Amino acid sequence: MEKQIRKCVFAGTFDPLTLGHQNLIEECLKLFDEVVVAILVNPAKQPYFTLQQRQDMLALAFGHEPRVRVITSGNTVAEILKAENTPFYVRGIRNSIDLDYENANFYASKKLDANLTAVYLPCPQHLLHVSSSMVRNSLKFHTPIDEYVSKPIKNFIENVIKEGEK
Repeated sequence: MEKQIRKCVFAGTFDPLTLGHQNLIEECLKLFDEVVVAILVNPAKQPYFTLQQRQDMLALAFGHEPRVRVITSGNTVAEILKAENTPFYVRGIRNSIDLDYENANFYASKKLDANLTAVYLPCPQHLLHVSSSMVRNSLKFHTPIDEYVSKPIKNFIENVIKEGEK
């Protein structure tokens, strides 16, 4: 009898990759054999970082981890889960606002895929203030981003800005 591989999907824009995202992926690795990180592409939104830059940040953080696989998709979460042949969709929860938002999305996605199983993981207390929006605002106002991103990601972002790619 073949062992079934437990796989989950963690989807987001990762614009940019934060300490919160990294923590959630690391927590997923404790629970699952494979973590599929899906960078969502929405043509109606203009991200701060290019798709390639977001892929590069994830490779920088998890390129050494064979159980993390990064994909890009413009599909719904339900479609991604079907394509990946897993019902497990992981979301990080920082507060009650996140929970309300994720529950609304869960019920909408559940209508598209009845097999979807949401896995909510609480954010560690020391990262409750971390968000991609905070990083983008800090970059806009030229304030430090050290408390939001890892050192390698900070260096990557600084190089992107220095090279004028932003």
